[in-house]
Amino acid sequence: MAEEVTANMSINEQRPAPAAIILAAGKGTRMGGDLPKVLHKVADKPMVYWVVKACKEAGVEKCVIVIGYKGELVKDALAGEQGVEFVEQTEQLGTGHAAQMAQPAFENHPATDVFVLAGDGPLIRAKTLARLLEVHRRRRAASTMATAVIDDPSGYGRVVRNEAGEFDAIVEQKDATPAQLEINEVNPSYYCFASDALFGGLSEVDNKNQQGEYYLTDVPGLLKQQGQTVAVVDAVPAEDILSINTPQQLGVVDGILRERINQPTA
Repeated sequence: MAEEVTANMSINEQRPAPAAIILAAGKGTRMGGDLPKVLHKVADKPMVYWVVKACKEAGVEKCVIVIGYKGELVKDALAGEQGVEFVEQTEQLGTGHAAQMAQPAFENHPATDVFVLAGDGPLIRAKTLARLLEVHRRRRAASTMATAVIDDPSGYGRVVRNEAGEFDAIVEQKDATPAQLEINEVNPSYYCFASDALFGGLSEVDNKNQQGEYYLTDVPGLLKQQGQTVAVVDAVPAEDILSINTPQQLGVVDGILRERINQPTA
């Protein structure tokens, strides 16, 4: 055990602090009103604030926020946060396209590990990100993703594994076969990439799917096909990935987060 801990410390010391790309360009039409989705408040703070907070607690020093719809409001909401910068997605062409918009922010940045996260997931925990990063560095992976097993996987991308139980691909619901739709292991959009692998993979993603979009979810599968290491961590409690698409769902998540704040050891 001591040898493994020493090895992990060595790996971490060789890498710069992790960075993060947070996708926050969407409108969230089902939420009502005209606020960007990520600015709807949970426990008195915009939901994107909680994602940034978790990143910082996990050691992130550079947070690149991808904005779009009413992006100036998102900038204003995070104006006091250190280490935060913004890039714009002017066309909504998918999550892969959104992440690619952040590439210029890393052109003069040393190669490092980059979390890619959704800005509308305020229940994300710093300890989950820390676990993701630890496995990513220990495995020297090109990509590491966390998964969750939930009773009702409707709406989520399914995690497809091969006969050996190893990761094979993420398949979005609209592109899934009937057999794949029965899978309960889902993608909660918690990723850690080597930055060069991320942007290299994004450059190869196409939009030949039911949505006609460039999917970030295609990148781990592409990297796996290239023979690069893709690690999977089943580290996300089902509660943490509750969807927020309606005011009612927002209320449920608000209650959960307030309870956590009041009982910080939970």
